[in-house]
Amino acid sequence: MTDTILVADHGNWAELTLNRPERLNAFTEDMHLSLRAALEAARDDGKRALLLTGAGRGFCAGQDLGDRDPSQGDGPPDLGHTVRSFYAPLVRLIRSLECPVVCAVNGVAAGAGANLPLACDVVLAGQSARFIQSFAKIGLIPDTGGSWHLPRLLGEARAKGLALTGDPITAQQAADWGLIWKCLPDETLMDEARRMTAGFADGPTLGLGQTKLAIQAAATDTLTDHLELEADMMKRCGESADYAEGVSAFLQKRSPVFRGS
Repeated sequence: MTDTILVADHGNWAELTLNRPERLNAFTEDMHLSLRAALEAARDDGKRALLLTGAGRGFCAGQDLGDRDPSQGDGPPDLGHTVRSFYAPLVRLIRSLECPVVCAVNGVAAGAGANLPLACDVVLAGQSARFIQSFAKIGLIPDTGGSWHLPRLLGEARAKGLALTGDPITAQQAADWGLIWKCLPDETLMDEARRMTAGFADGPTLGLGQTKLAIQAAATDTLTDHLELEADMMKRCGESADYAEGVSAFLQKRSPVFRGS
């Protein structure tokens, strides 16, 4: 792992920071591999929640186009390989994690940087943040799951409008449209994001993780299949120590102490 990703260990949760501020945290292959390694390490260490954010004045400007400049090679770059090898695995990994992933968007979020947060579970953005589907300006399509998430979150009309024009939207507009969870004052963004992530990590994270996976599965399940999935997940949660602790604490009128199992 290189210093393109900073990891702050908070015990039962971790904060991961995209760290190429001089390039608005634009992705390189090294940065991709470092972020993937950090996510996998957090999963393997049993972290119960994660926070993803960016260093400096912006969250992420997407792909570093200097690494994919058609004029610098013997032929056009294989962007399909880039998506399959780097962006798609990153989205799959985040969505597969059985813990809440909070994303704090500070400043500009463009291209892949606008769509990476959509793979996370709760997105908070500072009031100065802007979300830009900049692919249209350079002849590309919204990747990093953008063409999948946008119509599901916004509907076809707004998804096409954003993707085809490349017009930016503010954090408040993103929240009003349902693209993200909340728009917050810039000065309180990170405090609130850390408070939320720590709260998730101290909560019944087995149930929270199952909730995340159940909601994601609903996009493709039939109702019959999904009701069966709910039954399976409820069986697992009902057998957990967290459920027993939650019920005991409720009946005893005390604060629960969850252990994520």
